[in-house]
Amino acid sequence: MTNTLNKSGGPSEMPEEREYEMRALISSIWTGGRLFIGSYTFMLAGLAFSYFYLRSSNSGLLWRPDHVTAPRAFGLLIFGLSLMTTILAYVGRKRLVSGSYTDFIVAAWTGVVTGLVALLLQIIEFSHLPFYPGSSGYASTFIGYSVMNIMTLVLAVYWLETTAARGMRIRRELPGANPELSSHPRARVFRADVAAMTYFQVYVAMTGALLFAMFYLM
Repeated sequence: MTNTLNKSGGPSEMPEEREYEMRALISSIWTGGRLFIGSYTFMLAGLAFSYFYLRSSNSGLLWRPDHVTAPRAFGLLIFGLSLMTTILAYVGRKRLVSGSYTDFIVAAWTGVVTGLVALLLQIIEFSHLPFYPGSSGYASTFIGYSVMNIMTLVLAVYWLETTAARGMRIRRELPGANPELSSHPRARVFRADVAAMTYFQVYVAMTGALLFAMFYLM
């Protein structure tokens, strides 16, 4: 009875059990990242449906009076900086896999800066809009898109920042020349998190290109 209680309250002692638990944890990170992208896609789908529905119906010719458009300079800067953040995250992961920890850290923190600048510009754009919220179908959907993009940038930058901070902590606390590439459980979880973060960043860039075209070019 005592042995059973001791084993149930502590970590697994058998190497096979520890490896199984580690694989399960890494698989949960992989699955969780894809499920989160799926949930995020539902939010995008709702925005896209409202955009194309209001545009096609154009009730009272109030979809886009006078063909009003949000400031394209702001949109181009925001999209360009967001795309740069994605590229830095992707290249940083590639460099990490190849063994260059320094390149990963530099790319990650640079991506945090570009993402924060994009977030700031997205907020500032509200004061430069040539229309009022709710003044037309386009205006309403654009405000929804802007708020959603703010949420997306906050999440993307936060995930990138915490990943970079975790990498620095692993390099400082674990032994070895390249501890982030070792078989240590923390290092393996870190690499899985980097992969999930990069996958999300790439997805954000792809959907961001579509949204940029919808609200600034079409």
